[in-house]
Amino acid sequence: MDKVYREYNQAELDAQYNARSAVPAFDTFVTRWQETSQRATRELECTLDVAYGESSVERLDIFHPIDGGPAPVLIFFHGGYWRAGDKSWFRFLARPFVERGSMFVIPKYGLCPDHDMDELVAQCRRAVAWTHRHASEHGGDSARLFISGHSAGGHITGMMLATDWAATDGLPENAIKGVTGISGLYDLEPIRLSKVNEPLRLLEASADRNSPVKLPLPIEPPATLLAFGGLESDEYGRQGAAYRDVLRKAGGKPVTLKVEGHHHFSILDAFGNPKHRLGRAVLEQLGLA
Repeated sequence: MDKVYREYNQAELDAQYNARSAVPAFDTFVTRWQETSQRATRELECTLDVAYGESSVERLDIFHPIDGGPAPVLIFFHGGYWRAGDKSWFRFLARPFVERGSMFVIPKYGLCPDHDMDELVAQCRRAVAWTHRHASEHGGDSARLFISGHSAGGHITGMMLATDWAATDGLPENAIKGVTGISGLYDLEPIRLSKVNEPLRLLEASADRNSPVKLPLPIEPPATLLAFGGLESDEYGRQGAAYRDVLRKAGGKPVTLKVEGHHHFSILDAFGNPKHRLGRAVLEQLGLA
């Protein structure tokens, strides 16, 4: 078969980005996430489904810091290859952060194919801007705003870093103080060429303008942690390394972390574990370790 991207033919490229097929127990992860998320909403102080924009999908969940704040704010963008998933699945991740003094925010955003990539990214920008403006009303400190994301959510964090906040939303240009990208996808060209693109409908131009590795950064990037699982396909590590190089060229000091023993979904267990190297690194970024 002919090569379609780097050293991969079509079947090989599709396999590189088919995270679910690599983890047969995927459904058990979703079930556990949903069950523990329901428990989190019962046991933690939270405000759910807050509107951050006019669209019915533009809603976010806020988990309040247990000490009342003002606390650092961590926004988490969920994954699902831009076509699946919901913020309600990931509420369980709030617990380790709010229990250590952070405010935790999980935005919902429109999914493909009902929403295209440009619209999806614009919604996430509105979520960040809303959170910055209203954090103090919920125990957060807008001067300590951090973002994180998994898989497609990692891509979104890169797009947020490429945003000129002063020009776009009238926010401070350094509104984002730190970033954690987990198994992020920062170059959409291989996505465009793979089976993943069927619901996304990316064209070459839309893939380029939504690829963090191809976008200029308006300011020197803040502290950035780029993590990927040791059991993930090679492309996830390559994506993180490519984005690390972009951030370095822009004056940043990004750190990459290979999380040994974890695949595309179990890596969230490490993110939400304060005793794990990954979870501890995020808390250190927030100033809470």
